Amino acid sequence: MKTLLPTSSAGSLPKPSWLAEPEKLWSPWKLQDEELKLGKQDALRVILQEQQTAGIDIVSDGEQTRQHFVTTFIENLDGVDFENKKTIRIRDRYDASVPGVVGPISRTKPVFVDDAKFLRQQTNQPIKWALPGPMTMVDTLYDDYYQDRETLAWEFAKVLNQEAKELEAAGVDIIQFDEPAFNVFLDEVNDWGIAALERAIEGLKCETAVHICYGYGIKANTDWKKTLGSEWRHYEKTFPAIQKSNIDIISLECHNGRVPLEVLEMIRGKKVMVGAIDVSTNDIETPEEVANTLREALKYVDADKLYPCTNCGMAPLSRKVARGKLEALSAGAEIVRKELSALQKSA
Repeated sequence: MKTLLPTSSAGSLPKPSWLAEPEKLWSPWKLQDEELKLGKQDALRVILQEQQTAGIDIVSDGEQTRQHFVTTFIENLDGVDFENKKTIRIRDRYDASVPGVVGPISRTKPVFVDDAKFLRQQTNQPIKWALPGPMTMVDTLYDDYYQDRETLAWEFAKVLNQEAKELEAAGVDIIQFDEPAFNVFLDEVNDWGIAALERAIEGLKCETAVHICYGYGIKANTDWKKTLGSEWRHYEKTFPAIQKSNIDIISLECHNGRVPLEVLEMIRGKKVMVGAIDVSTNDIETPEEVANTLREALKYVDADKLYPCTNCGMAPLSRKVARGKLEALSAGAEIVRKELSALQKSA
């Protein structure tokens, strides 16, 4: 029987301290070569168990095998130079030292497929796997070759599609494309961002998701949010086109933000991963707080299409806090499940 309100996390989960420096985004590996490979597999086992113990329904790798949610994919492609990095502005918010596109983009080998196969061997639960979206990839490097954002996005979409098809064949149930850039470059989203995303999912039979958040709880992002006013209405500008797209699930930031939840009405009919956990604070939500966010979302999302989730990844948090937040997500979803079940019985 299909679970009502199936829970999941949006992306990264904290890495064990023996694998990488804890509570730090994109920290370097502490192991090398064969030790690193085995260490990543051990971390996958640990993070799977943490999700299962917390009662999470749709599990993921928690990005245990990658340093960065975008560049780890990019560094496995041909046509990208990681030796001569340049500093650029990322999503109009912060400076970062990034690789560059210096030749034609191509994917000569799978990137995450072996990791996905390993995770599939460990569990019978549905698996969600995240890939960077084309627009966010374009915004996370400098381009000395194509020198056109849209052209580069289409090239990335082609290689993402190759990877996604192999992940599907490895047993992944939901492939999620992370597109935080969709909340920044609103005109480009409508001009070519969604079209590039549809190229990335072409031919897939598994479910597909796009994750559009306001970013990790790092200072650059929290400072940016303070400039956005009392209501964050970015979703309004892109939802009409996303509603018409072939993407199955839309993953959004809803808890403790200033997104007016009535915007969800614009994507009614789509499945929605409702962010009910704030990842920018160490405060652990109560199950009732989670339930309140889900109840509010249910005014605009049909119950069979609502997937409780976190706002974004939790890599910068401690394992204890992340575990507590996952447990709260699970418990909050269970409260609302029982309420819906009681309503059904009384109807």
